[in-house]
This record gives sequence, C-alpha cells and structure tokens, in this order.
Amino acid sequence: MNSNDSNPLRALLRLGLWLWLLGSAQLVWAQQPTNTLISARFANASFEQFAQQIESQTKYRFHFEPLTVDSLCINLTVEQQPLPAVLDAVFKQGGLRYAIDEQSRVYITSGQALQTGLAPMFFQPLTDGSVATAPGGDDPLDALNKPRTKRNAEGRVYDIGQTPNPSGKATVAGHVRDANTGEPAVGVSVYVESPSVGASTDQFGYYSLTLPLGRHAIMVRGIGIKNTRRVVVLRNDGKLEIDVEEDVTPLKEVVIEGEKDRNVSGMQMGLEKLDIKTIKQVPTAFGETDILRVVLTLPGVKSVGEGSTGMNVRGGSTDQNLILFNDATVYNPSHLFGFFSAFNPDVLKGVELYKSAIPAKYGGRLSSVLDIATREGNRKKLGGAGGIGPLTSRLMLEGPILQDKASFIISGRSSYSDWLLQRLPNKSFRESSASFYDLNAHLSYDINDKNSVYLTGYLSRDKFRLAADTTYRYLNQNASLKWKHIYNNRLYSVATTAFSHYEYDIRSEKNPVNSSELRYSLNQTSAQLDFSYYLNPKHTIEFGGSAIHYQVAPGSLRPLGAESLVKTDVLSREQGLESALYVSDRIDVTPRLAVSLGLRYSFYHALGPKDVPRYAAGAPRNEGTIVDTVRYKPGQVMATYHGPEYRASVKYALTDNSSVKASYNRTRQYINMLTNTASVSPTDIWKLSDVNLRPQVGDQVALGYYRNFKNNTIEASVETYYKWLRDVVDYKSGASLILNHNIEQDVINAQGKAYGVEVMLRKLTGKINGWVSYTYSRSLVRVNGIAPSEIINGGQYYPSNFDKPHDVMMIGNYRFSRRFSTSLNFNYSTGRPITLPIAKYYVGNALRVLYSDRNAYRIPDYYRLDLALNIEGNHKVKKLAHSSWTVGVYNLTGRKNPYSVYFKSENGKINGYQLSIFGQPIPTVTYNFRF
Repeated sequence: MNSNDSNPLRALLRLGLWLWLLGSAQLVWAQQPTNTLISARFANASFEQFAQQIESQTKYRFHFEPLTVDSLCINLTVEQQPLPAVLDAVFKQGGLRYAIDEQSRVYITSGQALQTGLAPMFFQPLTDGSVATAPGGDDPLDALNKPRTKRNAEGRVYDIGQTPNPSGKATVAGHVRDANTGEPAVGVSVYVESPSVGASTDQFGYYSLTLPLGRHAIMVRGIGIKNTRRVVVLRNDGKLEIDVEEDVTPLKEVVIEGEKDRNVSGMQMGLEKLDIKTIKQVPTAFGETDILRVVLTLPGVKSVGEGSTGMNVRGGSTDQNLILFNDATVYNPSHLFGFFSAFNPDVLKGVELYKSAIPAKYGGRLSSVLDIATREGNRKKLGGAGGIGPLTSRLMLEGPILQDKASFIISGRSSYSDWLLQRLPNKSFRESSASFYDLNAHLSYDINDKNSVYLTGYLSRDKFRLAADTTYRYLNQNASLKWKHIYNNRLYSVATTAFSHYEYDIRSEKNPVNSSELRYSLNQTSAQLDFSYYLNPKHTIEFGGSAIHYQVAPGSLRPLGAESLVKTDVLSREQGLESALYVSDRIDVTPRLAVSLGLRYSFYHALGPKDVPRYAAGAPRNEGTIVDTVRYKPGQVMATYHGPEYRASVKYALTDNSSVKASYNRTRQYINMLTNTASVSPTDIWKLSDVNLRPQVGDQVALGYYRNFKNNTIEASVETYYKWLRDVVDYKSGASLILNHNIEQDVINAQGKAYGVEVMLRKLTGKINGWVSYTYSRSLVRVNGIAPSEIINGGQYYPSNFDKPHDVMMIGNYRFSRRFSTSLNFNYSTGRPITLPIAKYYVGNALRVLYSDRNAYRIPDYYRLDLALNIEGNHKVKKLAHSSWTVGVYNLTGRKNPYSVYFKSENGKINGYQLSIFGQPIPTVTYNFRF
C-alpha cells in the first residue's frame, strides 16, 4: 500500500523538478545575448574597430590581446545574425578561437578556446584581486581538487567600472608596490602610449590616470624594476593596484631603464634624483655610504672644502638650503664637524634636490630643497641589514606588523673612533675624543583603502673634544606624522605635522675658575596640508597651506661648579610665526608644450616678548644711535613681512629625444644662520627676522637644453641660470656673533647675485656607467651701507665665501661581473676666496697689519681621486645572510688639498700656513650584510 502510494508521489516530484529546470533554462536562455541579432557592415576594419561596433550595439564586452588580432582585416556584411555566427565567419581562417560566458564577456584566444564552464566557487578572488585559473590546462572540473594558482597579471584583462561614464572618460588610480616587500615604488612611470597620457608615482607610490573609455594597455616602468603592463577595459572610475618585481640584472649586464627619458619629457628642471643604489656606488671617506657627499658630486652643488657636508647650491650660502627628512626640517645634517652625514643609508629610499623651479609647496629657503625619504619597511617578511667599518657600525631591522597593511623599520648607527685616535702618532690627536650615534624609526599603516598614516622619529647626538679642554655636544631630534586620505581617484590630501629640535652646548671644565657652559637651542613646530587634484589629463592641480612656529634660545653662558668666576649671560628668547598658502597647475597645452604655473604667498610675524632698540633714521646702527627701546609683550607682533612667491616653468619638446625648458621662481627666507666660519660648525646660530633684520628674497631664472642619445641610454643636459638676491646676511669687519645682545649692530643686509652654466653627460646602462659634469659659476656680494663701517670693498661686488668658478666631477662605475665592480670618483674645483695680509705698518710704536680687499685672493685649487672595489657574496637565494665587502682608498694620490690658509706673527714676521684635512691616502674596508 505504501509503495503503491509513493510511486505517484515520486513521479509528481520528478515532473515538477523537470518543469522547473525547463523554465529556468528558458529564462536563462532568454536572458542570454546570444539571441541578440546583429546587423552591420565592416569594410577593411581592424578587429578593435569590429569589437567596438559590436559593443556599441549589444551588451557583449570583448577581451583579447592586441598582438593576437593585429593581422585581421575584416570585410563582412551581416544581417540579423547571432554573434557566434558572426565570429565563425570572422575566424574561419587564422586559428583564432572564441568563448562567451554568462556575463556577455567574449574571450578571443589563439589555438584553443577558453573554458568558461568552471564551477562558480572557482572564481572567488584571491587576496590581490586576481582570478584563480585551472593549472596546466587540465579539465576545469579536476581543478577543484588541485591547488589554486595566481594567473599572470600581464595575461589577464581588468574590468574597471560597471556603467559607462557619460562623459566618455574615467579615472583609474592606485598604488605601485614592490611585490616582494610591499613598499611603494616611488618615481615609477605609469602611462598609456595612445592617447599619450602618463604620470609618475608620488612618495606613496600613488598614481592617477584619466583616460577615454575603452581598452588600454597601461605600461609601468621604473628604475630597478621589471617593465610590466596591465590591460584594462575602462568604463568608469576605479582602482588598479599594481605589484612590480625587482629587476635582477643578468650576468655581465647592467640595465637601468626606468624613467629613462625623464630628463627630456619631465616638466621639472633643476631637479636631481638619486636612489640608494646609486648612492652606495660612490666611494667616500672611511668607507661609509654618505648621502650628502654624493649630492656634492652633482652639478651646481659645492662645499667650501674637505670634511664639510655644508652645501652651497648655485652660489648660495649653507643656510639657504631646506633639508627635509620625511618632511621634518634638519638644521645640522652632519656628524663630527661634517666628516659624516647624519643619515643612515640603510633606511633611505632616495633623495630629490630642487635647484630651480622649486615646487610651490616648498618655501622658506632661497637656494634649494633637499627632500630625503626613508623606506617604509618590508610588509611581507622580517629582514635586516648592517655594516661594520673602521669608524662606525650600523644595524637595521624591518618587517610587517600586519601583513600587507602595516610595517616598521628601525635602525641605529654608532661610532667608535676613539680607539683610532689613541693609536695615531700625533699627541694632539691622542688627547682628543670623538663619538656620535643616530637612531631612526618609521611606522606605516594602511587603515583602509582611503586612509594611511606614517610616523617617523629621528635622534642624533655628537660629542667630541679636539686636543683641548673644550667639549662640544650637539643634538638633533625630529618627528613627523602624516595622514594620507584619498577622496576619490582624482583627489587626495596629505596632512603633516612635524617637530624639529636642534641644540648644542660647549663646555670648558679644565680650569675650575673659568669653567663654563655655552648653550643654544631651536624648536620648530609645523603643520601642513597638501591637496593633489587630477582635473583631467591636461591639468594637475596642487594646493594647500602651512604654518611654522619657531622658538629660539639664542644663547646662554653659565658657570660650571662653585669655583667658577664666569658671569651668567643669557640672551632674550625669540619666536616667530611663518605661514603660507599655495596653488600650482600643470597644463599640457599640446603634446609637445607643457606649462606649470604656481603662486605661493607667505607671511611672517616676529613675536615678543623682547626689548627692541630703535635707531635713528638714516644713521648706522650702533650704541650711539639708539634713540629708544620698545618692550613687546609675549605673543605681541613686533614686525610683519609678507609677499608673493612666483613659480613658472615651461617645457617644449623639440623631438622625441630632445627638449628645452625655462623657469622662474621667487623665494623668501625668514630665518638666517649667523656664522663666522665658511663651513657648518656647532657654534653657528640661527637668527629669526625681526624689526632690524629683514628677510632674504631671491629671484632665479633658468634655461636648459636636454638631449638623449642611443635609445635614451645616454643623457646630456646644459642648464644656465641667473639669481638676484637682496637682504642677504653679511657682517661688518670684526663682527662678534656669540652672545651679542645687539647682533643687528654687526649684521648687514647685503645684495647678491649668482650666475653660471652646468653641463652634464650621464650614461645609465651597460657595464660602464656614471656621469661627468662641468660647472662654471660665480657668486658675488655687494655691501654698500650708509656709513664707512657698512661699506666693504668700496661698495663694489666681491666674491662670496662660496665663489668657486670652475668645478669638474666624474663618477664612474665598471662591473666586471655580478660579484665584482669598481667605482672611481674624480673632483677638481677652483680654490675658494680668502682675505690676505699684504703689508705691515706702524702707528706710533704699534705694529699694524694691512689686509687686502675682502676675498681678493684664493687658496690653491682642489683636486682629489678616490677608488673603491665592491665585492658581493654569492647570489644564492636561500642564505642566512647576504654580504658584501667594500675596499677603497680616499684621496688616492695623497694630495694635501688646503682647507684654509692662516697667518701667524712670529719673531716680527707674518708667516702663512696651510691647513689640510686629509693630506694622505685613506684606505678603508667595510663589511655589509643583509638578511
């Protein structure tokens, strides 16, 4: 009974199931566009034109490699035909196959048709947005039981957006990152050849391209990475994250292709970029990779002499350079009086030096901006690096905090030079001591797709005593916090807060009666908000604002110990507020002509509390011309300065491998360094503009010609410039700068001018690579005040302390194999100006010395040759650590290059002496490792 009753029930269930399946199948079939009939006529049409016409009539979307179909020429007329029939007619010859999936996507392949009948679960996205595919071309159903593999990113087509944008254009944006470490790839070119649209990734690896709707091949090229491309079908705004791989150089070959036409096609002139790989190839003193010494090898960048990392860019003084370390200002970028730079090379990504056409977002200095960026740290795995040299050792650790989202990098470096000083034969050296250390830490965290934060901390400390009882100590502390927010594919902002602290103290403790301590400190707190807006392919707009608060303790002298008779002397504190607003726009007028226009408007307020002397109008500033003293309350504005800072540049491409560029910029500087030495020293003080000391203002025009040869493997450039400077700082003869309560009485606002020509030839590829540069430059100053004490050299222009007309630099690298390479560095320059005693005379019975006009003579010319051999360990991938050795000789010829010339009166005679920092060859051996 039960079995008889169950049979009709089962039959009814089977019938219902079949009816449901039949209805579902009919519904699916009705929804398929295969029922869409096509009517069209194609005459000598390419396959791309054929696909575009079909897509305009139907819901179909084609996916194919252009090289696969580039030989097709379609002559066909169809009337009310389904797409399979049309494709059969197109592909009846040629070996091409097609496949149509349920989403109306048409895949064109060569040889074998693509399988589209995989199980739905098979298409779940991987972590990077790729699609899993069947390995080895096996049966798709069998792939469910096999490991999923990531499809080649270059072999897939990325759909960007859903509904077509009515404007006919859309913006694709994203980040370019290293596939192995997850770090951003900076300065990488991301572009489309047709239409010609491109961009370079910023400091975060971010790019944005606005393109016409349709299919595009996005090319990606950069220094040290493998060239790659991504094929996209663009319908609306969307994101495309790109991972790139490091370019492993084949044996006996050196190839550097990234941005190989940047000097010709780029908008920026007067810009020098160096990555850490290039920096490490240049031999330096004591074998320590030194970022600032490599910057000094660039055209237009000089120093006053050996053992100094102070930069003089295009005739400017050292304080006219803005040095940024992850957007925090560094006031003393050197260790041990300039023998070492203050930046650990293991954490650095690279540097950018702007000598002209300074972007509008930068301000506050007249000559240049040196922007130093650190790496973010490996986001994939834990690693490290370090080195051991004759005077210093260093260690760096990096790794992920959250996989692919957060990372850290920390490093430390310390010197142990005392042991070397104790073994030198000179007694004065054996009685000296010197040491320093620096620490770096950086954290990065991607909160989500639209928000990222970056935190950087830096600390350096020096202590040394050179054959005397005086101990010098100075300290740098820097911190910065960045928040990047992406509003959409065209607009993002970066908010930055930074803190910089610099201080020094000089102690004399040998004689208890004269024991004292001289201290100085400077605090800078800043906030900046920058916006980048990609309006369209022809307009890239940047705008924002900034504010800086300065607090300066200009100096204090205090006794040390109960027996000291030194009287306390403290200068009044200073503070000021500098702020600015800016906007700039890059405009691509034609494919060959591009213009960049910018305006920065800066404000400065000198703030109390302070007692300010007022001097008689039209009279020189001295004690006798003080007519009043004005007392300002805390925070009260004592003086206000403001004005526009213009930025303009133009580029015109003469051919595909040559261009000319021109630029003009005005800058204002509200903080000045007062020094009685030609190089940076720990006793230098920074002085804010106030009632009596006006800010410096500079104008610069520049013109350049750029040409590439041999498929962009050789770069040539010629740049010429002219600068006008006003209210630059100079000093009266016999000026006293330390603990001077009325420093304005010894400081003079002078005029200056600088001009020159820079020629550079650079080879980036092959076993032999490097660059050769020649610079002719002049830097002149004129002081023509209202009193004889304020007139120097008769009020005529005279060479500044940084005037070195001729400079030749050659950097060469030769790679014997992947393990052995050698580097050579040659430098020649004119000696810097000095003032000499030229006669002696008597006034009564007192002997007097007559000096020449200021800077009327020069010390002997400078030249130096360095050589280094780099030995890499074996290149096995699986090793506990990868190591290398650098063996070098600094000053190979042993030339006694004069740093300065000085004179002493001995037995009624004035004798001259020459001081040389490195008067003999200095051999070095450094061991480097990474894991």
